[in-house]
Amino acid sequence: MSVHTLTLGGPAARKSTWRRLAARDSVARRVDWILLLAALALSVLGAVLVWSATRNRTEINGGDPQFFLVRQGINLAVGIALAIGVMWLGHQRLRSAVPLLYTFSLGAMLLVFSPLGTEINGQRAWLSLGGYTLQPGEFAKVAVVLGMALILAAQVDAGDRDYPGSRAVLQALALAGAPLAIVVIDDMGMAMILGMIVLGALLASGAPLRWSIGLVLAGIAAAVLVWALGVLDQYQLDRFAAFADPSRDPAGVGYNTNQARIAIGSGGLDGKGLFQGTQTTGQFVPEQHTDFIFTVAAEELGFIGAGGIIVLIGIVLWRALRIARGATDLYSTIIAAGIVAWLAFQCFENIGMALGIMPVAGLPLPFLSYGGTSMFAVWVAIGLLQSVRMKRPLSAA
Repeated sequence: MSVHTLTLGGPAARKSTWRRLAARDSVARRVDWILLLAALALSVLGAVLVWSATRNRTEINGGDPQFFLVRQGINLAVGIALAIGVMWLGHQRLRSAVPLLYTFSLGAMLLVFSPLGTEINGQRAWLSLGGYTLQPGEFAKVAVVLGMALILAAQVDAGDRDYPGSRAVLQALALAGAPLAIVVIDDMGMAMILGMIVLGALLASGAPLRWSIGLVLAGIAAAVLVWALGVLDQYQLDRFAAFADPSRDPAGVGYNTNQARIAIGSGGLDGKGLFQGTQTTGQFVPEQHTDFIFTVAAEELGFIGAGGIIVLIGIVLWRALRIARGATDLYSTIIAAGIVAWLAFQCFENIGMALGIMPVAGLPLPFLSYGGTSMFAVWVAIGLLQSVRMKRPLSAA
């Protein structure tokens, strides 16, 4: 055998590496590359849009035009690392750690009411840790998805039942109810997402339909009760007022939605060009690098660019639904379905509030908006989806 053959980069070594990668049971063959590339494309595009929205804002970037671009790049790198870690551990091995993860996320949510908590835009939903802000509610989404999957699937996957019993459903609702009770008054957007995760998990579990119908009716009743009791803060009432009548107080409560519509409409078919948006460079749209990132895309990239973002989001949801349908156990199915419900509703709400068809709820656009905790959570979700897919039989992979 020649020395060249034994060299790390020799032909034999390279052929062996390619054989391992091409093997039917290899990780490379099992990963859903369409899902991965769609999520990555959204995240990279989001970093560029965040850069466009913040490069001229010296009051928040400290005079460094690349500040938010670098920070979002770091957020993305950490998010991808978390996804890889989840894939390596596997959602099945995480099963035993779900109670710990849930307790940690619930404890972090309660900490926002301590001196570590900070209020942003009227919502006390963040922790301030050494100059960094974290939103524990983002981790609660993952914890609720895993927790409900664990409870609802326990007896079914063990072969004891064909669908979750009433006791399991009530336990799952109680598990989701704790974080929901923490955020329901102060963070309506987060409350709505948690509610959608619960609904998605119940529907995917095969629980009797009366539970899902009852959940919807209870949600409507709770919304009416909260409104009637007057427990909402003034800023929340203002948001609903602006949604019902955008022309009301255009310099006040209706300012965000009016400016968002102007930015979106001014982009036309192909946009004004990256970094050329007048609404963006003029800083007319508040919170444009976070909640209203979609307006940057619509103004600078036009209908084509904004439509492309919606297509990429659709691809992510399509692949996630395929993964849910192909899962071989109920625990995996509920995880994938819960993630679909979470991402689908959050994307619809965020883009809808920019277009004026949904009330402003202070939710970031998954993969695109600036924010570390949000980026970490959605990439953990991608890691969970990939883990579910990788556990499918070879014939279905």
